[in-house]
Amino acid sequence: MNFSVEEENLICMYHTSDRRRTMARMLTALPDMDTEMRRLANSTVAKLECMADADFDGQRFDFTSE
Repeated sequence: MNFSVEEENLICMYHTSDRRRTMARMLTALPDMDTEMRRLANSTVAKLECMADADFDGQRFDFTSE
């Protein structure tokens, strides 16, 4: 699965021990996000939903600052 830099940074912010918990943390934060961040979070969660747990566990997520 290919993630944009923004999606990968978002995953790094909410990353926990597994894919499902990471998605849950992101979804819990949605009400506190502005519209643009909510769109990014929703698209990121949609990609994470398509991943298998093993793929998530094998993926390396690195925070990238600009």
